[in-house]
Amino acid sequence: MPGPHRIDTQHHILPPRYVAEVGAEAIGRTLVSGQSPDWTPEHSLAAMDRHGIETAVVSISAPGFPVADPVGLCRHCNDYAAEMIARHAGRFGSFASLPLPDVDASLAEIGRALDELKADGICLLSSYDGRYLGDPRFAPVMDELERRGAVVYVHPNEPPGAFLGGLPPASLEFPFDTTRAIAHLLFTGTLLRTRSVKYIFSHAGGAIPFLAERLARLERRPDLKQHAPDGVMAELRRLHFDVALSAGPLTLGALLRFTTPDNVLFASDFPHAPEPAMAGSVEGLARAGLSPADLALIERENALRLMPRLR
Repeated sequence: MPGPHRIDTQHHILPPRYVAEVGAEAIGRTLVSGQSPDWTPEHSLAAMDRHGIETAVVSISAPGFPVADPVGLCRHCNDYAAEMIARHAGRFGSFASLPLPDVDASLAEIGRALDELKADGICLLSSYDGRYLGDPRFAPVMDELERRGAVVYVHPNEPPGAFLGGLPPASLEFPFDTTRAIAHLLFTGTLLRTRSVKYIFSHAGGAIPFLAERLARLERRPDLKQHAPDGVMAELRRLHFDVALSAGPLTLGALLRFTTPDNVLFASDFPHAPEPAMAGSVEGLARAGLSPADLALIERENALRLMPRLR
């Protein structure tokens, strides 16, 4: 496919007000580098141009909005993304953030983001204050996303507590929190209740490709089987997964044995992962032995099917 054509579905923004209020240390501690990235929209555009990325769907990463006015900061970040889209036609889309765990404010922001700002979907973190997305207190938000048939991109968060050996959350806790979030959505019946939601999970779904068969053993329990009447594997294979930091042969190989290319999306995790990781996503897919049709699905067509406004 000639020219820039890839659509990057995990591409983060760091508006100056966001960095100032959340703090560079709080952002940096989640990352392998230990430092908050130096970012501007122009940095994104230059990296995208170097790696054949036509459009990046931007979002706010962990730690979300641990500030005195999370609603105000969340709205500002969503407005910032909308202004980027307007200023750089065709180069950006957005997954709008929500100020969870504030449910009422989140319901209001869903309407504002999707109806007024024309966001392409909603970004949820895998957990909020240790509560996962199937928690009953989040049910009104999940039900509204179901009513709208929204695209919901789920990015991992840092769970409460100390991290193993002082390792940054991006190394272990992020993929594990994604895994917990998927299992929680499944076995609380939330996935079954929100079949119209089009879920995208970061980083190949964490450990889900490895643990899916183990989770499927829970079908022996009637109380859990009721949440996956078509089977655990079938329920998990309805989900979509991005390849950010996951395009190497071990991780991508496991993902493509677990699911099919029409459920996989290109992603870079830029700038929280540096530009070589973006190159790694491109190169890993190129070396994966995919057919041209399957490569096109992952790099572009799946994103357009889920988010047709990106065309």
